[in-house]
Amino acid sequence: MHSSSQSIYLDNAATTATDPRVGELVLRLMTLEYGNAGSRTHEFGLDASRHVSRARDQIAACVAAASDEIVFTSGATESDNIAILGLADHGEATGCRHIVSTAVEHKAVLEPLARLEARGFTITRIAPNRAGEVSADAVLAAVRQDTLAVSVMHANNETGAIQPIGAIAAGLAQDGPYLHVDAAQTFGRRTSELRDARIDLVSLSGHKVFGPKGVGALVARRRGMRRPPLTPLMVGGGQEFGIRPGTQPVPLIAGFGLAAEIAIAEEPARTARCAAVRSEALTALAPLAPTVHGGSDPLANILSFAIPGVDSEAVMVALKGLVALSNGSACTSARYEPSHVMLAMGLDPDEVAGTVRLSWCHDTGPIPWTEIVARMDDLRI
Repeated sequence: MHSSSQSIYLDNAATTATDPRVGELVLRLMTLEYGNAGSRTHEFGLDASRHVSRARDQIAACVAAASDEIVFTSGATESDNIAILGLADHGEATGCRHIVSTAVEHKAVLEPLARLEARGFTITRIAPNRAGEVSADAVLAAVRQDTLAVSVMHANNETGAIQPIGAIAAGLAQDGPYLHVDAAQTFGRRTSELRDARIDLVSLSGHKVFGPKGVGALVARRRGMRRPPLTPLMVGGGQEFGIRPGTQPVPLIAGFGLAAEIAIAEEPARTARCAAVRSEALTALAPLAPTVHGGSDPLANILSFAIPGVDSEAVMVALKGLVALSNGSACTSARYEPSHVMLAMGLDPDEVAGTVRLSWCHDTGPIPWTEIVARMDDLRI
């Protein structure tokens, strides 16, 4: 499954297929039960509102949050923007104009941080080691009296490297900086760490967890009775607790809720299958002596590596029609520039230029490793 007549899809870190069970629900709510959740005067609207409420409950249960702590958005990128830019007014009002993050964040975090920097905020970006991992001690040591927030991704989308969000959460004072985690890659895969009550804000994406594109969520946990002091980026309508206005996309929201519920129920089996594929990949690629990124405990469904003397563009041309893969983030693939993640890891230029990413899922069928390795081997100098 998840392949065309010509190639096997190995770019699941970019996006996943919508689960058929989810697709069936989404289509039904688009064509038959299509009420506006804001229309409370008839059954169409009330049914739509119930679907939204159920999805909110489903996602809240996944991350051990309250239902009214789930804010639906268009995806993790918007959630990241709301979490970071939304705290700015509070930071300016309280004199807390410092944010700690990492140099390997997704551009959906790095670019909002750059905007705040232009507004006078100070940003400390912690560099990773050569495997792509960030030290919790380094993050915590950068926290100051005027630190407004700490923003650290759970897993890197290019390398699969897991960041120590649990240790960071444990090291922050309970009344200290707000902690934001971009969990686009780990929700439904390593969900247990996202249930830590000290993580104030969590960004989620529907299309990374076999749900529809165009929907995501921001988990905004209370501290006691207080919600995170987020200023909405848009206004008009007051939906989503006043944080994200606009008519709620009921089919997408309901689909995301179902996809999340299924992902949690099937997480152990899915993880085991992905780990088995990773083991197959490493065994098959071993004769090429690859340099593997991601550290000692990366996501089971992502393999980032470079073959000495082989350029990534040449690899993608050689494997075209056989497998679909990537040499970086899908969000910036139109830009022909070195990966900021690889550069931050301190890799030499040849290794940066040679890195490719394979990412599969629990539903990926047989992968032609012998042919993949043979074509790569032909490229070696």
